[in-house]
Amino acid sequence: MMNREEIIALLKPIVITYAPPSAALDHINEESDFITDLKINSANLVDIVLDVEEKFDITIDNQSMEKMLTVKAAIDVISDKLNEK
Repeated sequence: MMNREEIIALLKPIVITYAPPSAALDHINEESDFITDLKINSANLVDIVLDVEEKFDITIDNQSMEKMLTVKAAIDVISDKLNEK
């Protein structure tokens, strides 16, 4: 099973793909908010979720997707889905 550090290491490159250059990408951590800190719009959040599903081979339902507003929440959702496999 993956730990939080492994998940965030795989999550960062996905997030960076969709964040504008002005975002605080060097400082992505569990407290980072996708919209306010990383300047990711809601359409790109959906793209991130799709990429996460592919990368981790999981399915993220709408209820879980709505929770994924911070890096910590995304890690929690990914971790939960991996544990369900």
